[in-house]
Amino acid sequence: MNILIAEDDFTSRTLLARVLKNVGHEVVETVSGADALKKMLEPDAPRLAIFDWMMPEMDGLEVICRVRQRQTDRPPYLIMLTARGEKADIIAGLEAGANDYLAKPFNAGELRARVEVGRRMIEMQDALADKVEELRDAIEQIKTLRGIVPICGHCKQIRDDEGYWHQLEVYVRDHTEAEFSHGICPKCMEKLYPEFVKTGEVKKEKEKK
Repeated sequence: MNILIAEDDFTSRTLLARVLKNVGHEVVETVSGADALKKMLEPDAPRLAIFDWMMPEMDGLEVICRVRQRQTDRPPYLIMLTARGEKADIIAGLEAGANDYLAKPFNAGELRARVEVGRRMIEMQDALADKVEELRDAIEQIKTLRGIVPICGHCKQIRDDEGYWHQLEVYVRDHTEAEFSHGICPKCMEKLYPEFVKTGEVKKEKEKK
């Protein structure tokens, strides 16, 4: 995955990047809240980010709040990195929009585990978003006929809501996605073109012989 790290402390940032790169992730490093926010608002922004709480220009809490204001059906997974272990601080981070938190100094195994949880969550979100898009496309393509449709019992024309009468195929075409392919059924063929029916029957008899 492409993961953003927002950490102004060189040692912590280097350790974070090393652990993530060792398990195959790509890392984007930033040293200020403003720079991190700029990266996260780009069209191809990383889908997972780790923010330190205390950073120059803008703290991690504010960055998370600003990122969450962006409307998207594929939200990023955000992890708060903090030395502030008070329950009130953790609650504040989660309420701001963080998905998880990691205490400093962090444990490499715990970091990998929490990032893996984030990766699985992103995969599930993407799968769900794909299904929603497919459903939305299907709904846009479907038109349905509902309610009682007034139809003439003799000529089969249909009356619309404004009182005008239309041929059956015209009405169905305009109110659904169906297209008609015209032909002649056997009964109508016998009624309208009996000579062709008889010719065809004679031909079939000859072929049998």
